[in-house]
Amino acid sequence: MTEREQKLYRQAWYLSLFTIFYNIVEGVVSMLLGYQDETIALFGFGADSFIEVMSGVGIAVMVLRIRQNPSSEKTRFEKRALQITGAAFYLLTVGLLAGVILNVATNHKPETTFWGVVVSSVSILVMLWLTHAKKSIGKQLGSDPIIADGNCTKVCVYMSVVLLISSLIYELTGFAYADAIGAAGLAYFSFTEGREAFEKAKGKECCCCHCSNE
Repeated sequence: MTEREQKLYRQAWYLSLFTIFYNIVEGVVSMLLGYQDETIALFGFGADSFIEVMSGVGIAVMVLRIRQNPSSEKTRFEKRALQITGAAFYLLTVGLLAGVILNVATNHKPETTFWGVVVSSVSILVMLWLTHAKKSIGKQLGSDPIIADGNCTKVCVYMSVVLLISSLIYELTGFAYADAIGAAGLAYFSFTEGREAFEKAKGKECCCCHCSNE
């Protein structure tokens, strides 16, 4: 392996570590503020961030594996991590939908969605940068798994956009169901991420239905 390739793999490793620690911070902040302001969309967004941490650990292990042998198969640990991640996304989907039904039935409204606007705006910027950085490194290395990881990071961007739009609508108009609609949107993406995690565990490197390699 050339010195340049070693440098690129180190960068990919650092990006995977950054993703893990960023999602931990984002998860803690989002869930605390979501609970405080009684917004299910922001709380659910935080829960998703913690599931992304589990996924990130699997990605970090993957980077180390392909650095040693680019053509190697997924380890048992990686497959189990993907299965656990997929199950967690499915559970989050159920929880979000249950919360949506309860909030609509009780006509519950958040105290404010201001922090949803702030958190989602920051997340969009960070995830767009991560998507670009991961795909750039993956293309330079000719590594489909790293490119696939960059593509799948786009889903986090989509979820952040859903949170931003729903939070803005409620903050600007007070529309009663904006938060619930945002949570339903997050549930949809959570379900697709769960399905994709299980497909990856079966051997499909890039299964993100919202992604392309371009």
